[in-house]
Formats: sequence, structure tokens, C-alpha cells
Amino acid sequence: MVAYALAVGAAVGVVALAALVFRKIGKGSDDNDPGGPSVAHAGAMLSALFLLAFAIAIIVPWTKADSARQNTQTESQAAVEAYWAAAGLPDATRDAVRSGLRDYVGFVVDSEWPLMAQGAVDPVGAERVDALRTQVTGLATKSDDVADAQDQVLAHVQDLAAARAQRVIDAGATPPAGLLLLTALSGVIVVLFPLLAGARPRGWSVLPLMALAAMLGFGIYLTWDIMRVFDGPLAVGPDAFRAALQEFARISGGV
Repeated sequence: MVAYALAVGAAVGVVALAALVFRKIGKGSDDNDPGGPSVAHAGAMLSALFLLAFAIAIIVPWTKADSARQNTQTESQAAVEAYWAAAGLPDATRDAVRSGLRDYVGFVVDSEWPLMAQGAVDPVGAERVDALRTQVTGLATKSDDVADAQDQVLAHVQDLAAARAQRVIDAGATPPAGLLLLTALSGVIVVLFPLLAGARPRGWSVLPLMALAAMLGFGIYLTWDIMRVFDGPLAVGPDAFRAALQEFARISGGV
């Protein structure tokens, strides 16, 4: 934050110094007109800066939400594939692995998802994945078929663990705080700029400014509201995991 303040101070200092130097050497002419070149240039650049910051603040969470939604599909599908592959394991181990997968997916839906709206995850989820991996790894194989099934289950559990690690990152990811501050600050300046430039709108001419302020206020609130992937209007839900639970029930009923 100190670096940001120094950068702003340096930029303002450059403008003040340039204005002083040009005044001293007698270059240019006074520009007190609210519609003059100085105001027009500053207004255009401020509008462009706000649009750039606003676009980034909207696009980054939107893209992140889409990526996180795809990742939940990957994680849930890995659980389903592991559930299928467990069919080749000995009966006792198969039932234990499948029970562990059902418990894990149910835990994600019921217990962990509400936490992710706050940017956190429950470490118990990782412990459950590790327990599954340990359980399958410790299986003493007596045939090539069982060994192949064991390798397949381990591969799918590994995919599940990798997708879970990405979900943990997604849950805590937010746009840079400076970007949201820049969006809000530039939006306020854009609204107040005509007044700062010396214009004094009266009567009906105030209505466009009020409409602009309302729209910018809504846009800035929206950038704050979609900061987290698993909370707000763009929130990614546990639909993929609920579908996995239904698939588990279908597979068990068909085996």
C-alpha cells in the first residue's frame, strides 16, 4: 500500500512540476474553461481508466468462477471413476473404498461447501482423501486383476486429490484489493468530475449525473459481490457432487 501511495504522489508531483515549469517559461495559455482541453483530456483518460479497472474486476471473477465450476466437475468425476474402478477389488476392500468415497462426497456437499462461501475449506476433507489413498495402497494384491484395479483406483483418487487442491485455491482466491479500490475510486471521480472541473449543473441537467452515479454504484457493488467464487451471484454450487452421489447409488444398485 505504501508503494501505491508513493506512485500516486510521484505522478501528481510530475503534473504539478510540469505545470509550474510551463508557467515559468511562458508556454501555453491559461485554461479555466470546464470544457477546455485540460478538462476534456483528463475526463477522457479517467473514463478509460475506470472502464479498464471495471472490466478487469468483472472478468477476473467471472473467468475464475467458470474455471472452478469445471474443476468441480473434474473432482466429482474422479470420485465416480474411482467408485467404478473399486469393483475390481476384493469385496471387503471394495465396500470400504466405496463407503469412503460416498462419505467424502457427502462431506463436501453438506459440511465443506458452506465454509467455501467464506473462503475456507475443512482440513478434514484432505484427511479423508489421504485415508482412502492409504487404504488402497495398503491392499495386498494376490492377482494381476486386483493389482490393475488397485492402480486404477489410486490414479482416480490422485486426480480427485489434485482437483481438491485446486478447489482449495479457488475458495480463497479474490481479485487484488488494489484493483477494487481503484475501481471504486475512479468511479467516484468520474461521477464528480464535472463538478470538480467547475461545471454547476442545474435542473434537468442533474438527472444524467444522478443516473450515471446510480449505474456506477451498482457496477462497483457488483464487483465486490462477485469477489468469491463460491459466494454471490456467480457462486459455484455443489451440483456436480450431488450428481456424483446419485451416480454412486445407481452403480451400487446395478452391481
